[in-house]
Amino acid sequence: MDQFDYIVVGAGSAGCVLANRLSANPANKVLLLEAGGKDSSPWLHIPVGYFKTMHNPAFDWCYTTEPDPGIANRKLQWPRGKVLGGSSAINGLLYVRGQPEDYDRWVALGNPGWAYQDLLPYFKKSEDNSRGADAFHATGGPQKVSDLRLRRPIAEKFIQAATEIGIPQNEDYNGSHQEGVSYFQQTAHNGFRWSTAKSFLRPARSRTNLSVVTRAQVTRLVLKGKRVTGVNYRHGNEQKTANASAEVILSAGAINSPQVLQNSGIGDPAWLGQAGIDTLHALPGVGKNLQDHLQIRLVFKTSQHTLNDELNNPLKRMKVGMQYMLSRTGPLTLAASQVTIFTRSNEDVERPDIQFHMQPLSADKPGDGVHPFSAFTSSVCQLRPFSRGKVVVESSDPMAYPKIYPNYLSDERDGAVAIGGIKVARRIAEAPALRDCIIDEYVPGREYQSDEELLDAARQHSQTIYHPTSTCKMGNDDAAVVDHHLRVHGIEGLRVADASIMPEIVSGNTNAPTIMIAEKAADMILGNKS
Repeated sequence: MDQFDYIVVGAGSAGCVLANRLSANPANKVLLLEAGGKDSSPWLHIPVGYFKTMHNPAFDWCYTTEPDPGIANRKLQWPRGKVLGGSSAINGLLYVRGQPEDYDRWVALGNPGWAYQDLLPYFKKSEDNSRGADAFHATGGPQKVSDLRLRRPIAEKFIQAATEIGIPQNEDYNGSHQEGVSYFQQTAHNGFRWSTAKSFLRPARSRTNLSVVTRAQVTRLVLKGKRVTGVNYRHGNEQKTANASAEVILSAGAINSPQVLQNSGIGDPAWLGQAGIDTLHALPGVGKNLQDHLQIRLVFKTSQHTLNDELNNPLKRMKVGMQYMLSRTGPLTLAASQVTIFTRSNEDVERPDIQFHMQPLSADKPGDGVHPFSAFTSSVCQLRPFSRGKVVVESSDPMAYPKIYPNYLSDERDGAVAIGGIKVARRIAEAPALRDCIIDEYVPGREYQSDEELLDAARQHSQTIYHPTSTCKMGNDDAAVVDHHLRVHGIEGLRVADASIMPEIVSGNTNAPTIMIAEKAADMILGNKS
């Protein structure tokens, strides 16, 4: 039985940060456990490698949701990273912080210390932005952030079209305000992906007080009364136990963190009883409050050549490969999207409530081969959905996957935003800059016209945008799992620090906020901040 001060469960976007910060003091003995393997595959370091790593069980948990009535009883694939770096090793590399109001709202929900002005220093602490330092950005941090190394004419037309319908250009959506259209920044450097395994874990691996164990899946927490003293985990065919004299920190993500709690007898007694698990600590909110960004993907056929043409031509594909090898530029440096828009689904909304991800290519779904014609994708998602889902352990076998019920579009307010988002997407497509080069709306198609038909299109043609959050929410109400110090209510020696603690999902992509959460958690654990 091994003895440590701190045990971090999950080497993902948050866990790698925590492992680095907690082990910076040589007096702290730290264990980092990762259920997946090492990040040695080249596809984990080439930005466009997500086409090879998503839905690949070598790097991805390959979760599938339960049939969801809100999206025509479809099941969706939910990729989650199962490798050093976690989802930051297989995601779309997009660096987005959200809106200041998101975090101020967390404070209003009973979480002091989480206002935007409290958190901006943590965003900056991590960051090494290629644009340089200013009031909102920093250089010298572990996390590389850079501009895209690929631009295509159809993307320029998309930006111009957005401005033609009144959406302002905004070169820094992570700066003084979010609203507007711009190119994304990405977590990359010199043409390589910069996951948290590379940015935070790699510099710390030489420390003798940090132990990293891969292929180690935590099955249960070890409790003595109401205190967590360690973890049980499976390593190969062996069952092992590690003890923590100070704390265990769950950083396993919005699916695995509630799963570990439930497997350990911490959760809703009714759910645990149905799974055949004895309740050791009743905490009804575990696994509830699940939120995700649902994207409605519109595809437009064009007379303008797009990346589809390059990727469908063997000679051009060879050129793409050579361009990357020689200069680290071109399509292989592609983030999941090129252009983003933060705007409003209707004029009555106080702040942006929808986000666009524009891609200069198209496919039936992310990860599939591109279409055999020129096209681009205009994906729109609701930033702050009202619908809530759940993650439920339905077996006492700790290796069994939990059930995921997203409950997309179950709140009628979300349906109204989906309809508004499609209308905005069509207005952009009909603007002068794009109108003449668009041949047809391929998906969902112009046969969808009335609000009722547009909502049906949203149900039929939507996909996750890979942002599950909030299943171990922070707060002080009956549904909260952790307090504002991220300590699990009623349990000593245990915190959760990952995207699952968000009381409400942020207005944008979730990787950068998850890194920030871990930075703040490390300071709280070490006693540096309240």
